Amino acid sequence: MQFAGFTLRNNLVLAPMAGVTDRPFRQLCKKMGAGLAVSEMVTSNSLLYGSEKTRRRANHDGEVEPIAVQIAGADPAMMAEAARYNADRGAQIIDINMGCPAKKVCNVMAGSALMQDEPLVARILEAVVNAVPHTPVTLKFRTGWNRAHRNAPAIARIAEDAGIRAIAIHGRTRSDQYMGEAEYDTIAHVKTLVKIPVIANGDITTPQKARQVLEHTGADGIMIGRAAQGRPWIFREIEHFLATGEELAPPLVSEIHQVCREHLADLYAFYGDERGVKIARKHISWYTKGLVGSAAFRRTMNLLPDIPAQLAAVDDFFGQLAEAGARLHYEKEYPQELAA
Repeated sequence: MQFAGFTLRNNLVLAPMAGVTDRPFRQLCKKMGAGLAVSEMVTSNSLLYGSEKTRRRANHDGEVEPIAVQIAGADPAMMAEAARYNADRGAQIIDINMGCPAKKVCNVMAGSALMQDEPLVARILEAVVNAVPHTPVTLKFRTGWNRAHRNAPAIARIAEDAGIRAIAIHGRTRSDQYMGEAEYDTIAHVKTLVKIPVIANGDITTPQKARQVLEHTGADGIMIGRAAQGRPWIFREIEHFLATGEELAPPLVSEIHQVCREHLADLYAFYGDERGVKIARKHISWYTKGLVGSAAFRRTMNLLPDIPAQLAAVDDFFGQLAEAGARLHYEKEYPQELAA
């Protein structure tokens, strides 16, 4: 796929997710088939540039290109400065967050709250595009602030006029948060209005759903968020299905055990032992969710205090799975849970 001046492996994008899409997870998803992976959002507040969290989020050492960094804020000048800061530190694509529905973000008029103020949206987009003339800028937003004000079409036109190179749209309004089902009619309408690439996002949990959304919206690509948590191989499953119409067999337990092990090693190295163990807990929970016997395992695993104990528990769990069968086997309701 041609995207913002880059040739991607495919049209599958890992969505930016706070606390999830750190460098280890982005790298893993790219390895497992994602054409592009976008970073956690980085603040536009220059006072926080020196914080450990912000420095870590801006760490792209060894990352597979292109490197896409998402910035968030509500002040045009600060957003422009944040774009320059990240471009100077290796970002090859700057993505602007106008989709986050979290209260702490919207309460400062950032994220999806910006969709209430279209003139401000225009000023922010123009400021960022002008600040990094040699770095493509993209935009992620929702269908609107609420169902009575689905103004994604207007935002899309503003974005294209401002020089935004591609847009991603989550099929919910801000007031919907992550409740209910995503709708794709608004995304399909937006696709008819602009010439820049449109990426569809929301509730894409299976290869079949991916094809359905692409066909319904006419979108140029799809963005996967929560469905990739603990299941990064969803990208290769979708890639294969879109290319052949055939489903891949479930992955081998031995392979996913190794994938999980390598991911944990990257987390420990990236965050340090103490922080790494805490971060690893949620990833281990996601890897094992829906697998037979996982509920009891997760309760025990979350109490383990250090790396050796954590790894031993993971080895024991996957060892028991392998004895029960060579391939992963999920409970029937698991794919639906991904969208919840």
